[in-house]
Amino acid sequence: MLRAVPALDPATLRASYAAFLAPGRVLLTGHSHQAWPDAARAGLLRAWDDAARLADDKWGPAMEAADAVRANVAARLGGDPADVALAANTHELVTRFLSALDWSRGKHLVTTAGEFHSIRRQLGRLAEEGVEVEAVPVQPLDTLAARLAEAVRDDTVALLASTVLFETSSVVPGLKTACEAAHARGAAVLLDSYHDVGALPWRPVDPEAFVVGGGYKYLQWGEGCCFMRVPAGCALRPVYTGWFADFAHLAAPQGGRIGYGERGGERFAGSTYDPISHYRARAVIDFFRDQGMTPEALRALSLAQTEHLMNGLEGYEVLTPRADEARGGFVTVRVTDASAVVKALREEDVVVDARGDKLRFGPAPYVTEDELDRALAAFRRVCPPDRAR
Repeated sequence: MLRAVPALDPATLRASYAAFLAPGRVLLTGHSHQAWPDAARAGLLRAWDDAARLADDKWGPAMEAADAVRANVAARLGGDPADVALAANTHELVTRFLSALDWSRGKHLVTTAGEFHSIRRQLGRLAEEGVEVEAVPVQPLDTLAARLAEAVRDDTVALLASTVLFETSSVVPGLKTACEAAHARGAAVLLDSYHDVGALPWRPVDPEAFVVGGGYKYLQWGEGCCFMRVPAGCALRPVYTGWFADFAHLAAPQGGRIGYGERGGERFAGSTYDPISHYRARAVIDFFRDQGMTPEALRALSLAQTEHLMNGLEGYEVLTPRADEARGGFVTVRVTDASAVVKALREEDVVVDARGDKLRFGPAPYVTEDELDRALAAFRRVCPPDRAR
């Protein structure tokens, strides 16, 4: 028997986001930057108070906050908190991953043509230096995983792919096939989960994969709070490495071969960081728990919101899949001169964004159905269907 998931009520939740929810403004950037609950402010103040009270001894409490973030990531993705590395952004973690690979076996990387800029730009720059980057087109989506698998060769060093595409909110089907093909050839796998974790309950695509993501979007943790789940037992030695990567042995005599921590969370660590983001994230994690904002409850609300948006976009070219299992947490519609439409909607107090000609509507747990209807009405006024094409 399926366990009933208690429903979340946006109208009730809104009271906990008072600082962010300006009167009259419809905030549909849930896929980009979600509002922070007011509880996050208490986390920021606690970081200040600990620093003022303890000065340089603040690092003990700060690491407790970081451990709370690791524990939450592990609970969402599976695995051990000790195998969760933290950083200010996913680019730092992706670059550390790339620096740890065995480049003696080749210079070939496989990825998709639909990756976000943190991967796209870095791989593009590596291509300028002689790395062969094979970017597989995302369409047709139902064969993407198979085409990624076919692209893997004996000299492929790694496969890098998103689990949900950032432009269209499409869940990439069958990724397990591509991951298995990569492992069979000895290539490492990195999955970008940024548009997945917090928007959907996690599907265990590949326990041997590195998984990166962050709290800026659906988790409501804010900036500076990203993570990478490292496969259990990983013994890679990142070249791009910080002194936190062997923190437990700093007092030992130095010299000789550079040492690394035994677990992935330390092995892929960086250096001194601003701990405020982890205080804020821990406060939000506690808030989610207290409000019953479980992955299942959030997903149920998100599906209802995105379906409502798609129904209201009849007559437009909607790029996001209709099927519940195929779409992420936002809805994309193709619009001519999308940036001008974004600007016009801002004048109507409706906040959305665009990527090229793709306009994105991102609901969140605090967005009511009335707000969705107001946004849809404003969009139809600003950009009628016959002008969208």
